Amino acid sequence: MKELLAPRSVDSLPSKPSTFKMKTSFNRKRPSYLLPLGLGVLFLVVWQLEGFHRLFSLEQYQLPIPSSIAASIQENIDVLWSYSMYTGNEMLGGCLIGSLLGFLAAAAASWFPRLGRGGITLMASLNAVPIVALAPVMNNWFGDGVASKMAIVSIMTMATMAVAAFKGLRSIDPTSIELMHAYAAGKLQVFMKLRLRAALPHLFTALKINMSTSIIGAIVGEFFISSRGLGYLLSDQIKLANMPLAWSCIVIAAVLGIVLYYLVQLVERLVIPWHAAQRKRQR
Repeated sequence: MKELLAPRSVDSLPSKPSTFKMKTSFNRKRPSYLLPLGLGVLFLVVWQLEGFHRLFSLEQYQLPIPSSIAASIQENIDVLWSYSMYTGNEMLGGCLIGSLLGFLAAAAASWFPRLGRGGITLMASLNAVPIVALAPVMNNWFGDGVASKMAIVSIMTMATMAVAAFKGLRSIDPTSIELMHAYAAGKLQVFMKLRLRAALPHLFTALKINMSTSIIGAIVGEFFISSRGLGYLLSDQIKLANMPLAWSCIVIAAVLGIVLYYLVQLVERLVIPWHAAQRKRQR
């Protein structure tokens, strides 16, 4: 009985905390891309084994399997590469122009906040305009070249950047502004050294969203009037019932959007490493 009531030494205690620490450190060391990669491989395997065909009662001419799509990409690599670069230029140029216009609108709105909030709300309403209705108008204004597709992408991306940038420029601690005023800082100095720095994470978030969605505007614009690009090739091959090549355009467009998304993420880590480190600690 005395032995049971006697206090145990530290050495005799169970080693659960150390085991917990080992598991935690293992989870931290495990790369974050393993789970998405594994799910992607599983998705492709189920698709290749025609699991989706049985689930949705589809035939291979309606939904080609990945091996057929890969073979079509290999056979038409030259055309697909040329058209991908054409669509990529429309996408990238329109996204940068729209993002720049959206940031300038947000900067002007933050400079004059009473009038700016109404302007940002009006600009956000651009997202309500159907792209199917916007594409013919832009093609009529700018012709069937690259300019019309860039205009479509610019309108699609401008509102996202304006709303995100305005939120970042206005989300400043009032005590920080008071401190800047106490040091006799002007309005331009407050904007450049305080508001712009606080808005940088919001700017990169909007850029990542715009890079992922601008491919939609470029491809839909090519559906109507175009002689080149992934959207033109996709529409043409669907009419010819050449579904492997049509799905090749879809796959390449998705890959193009993902690559540009991670390119913006890389630039974000280089420009604002302090924000990337903070985000890692929150995980």
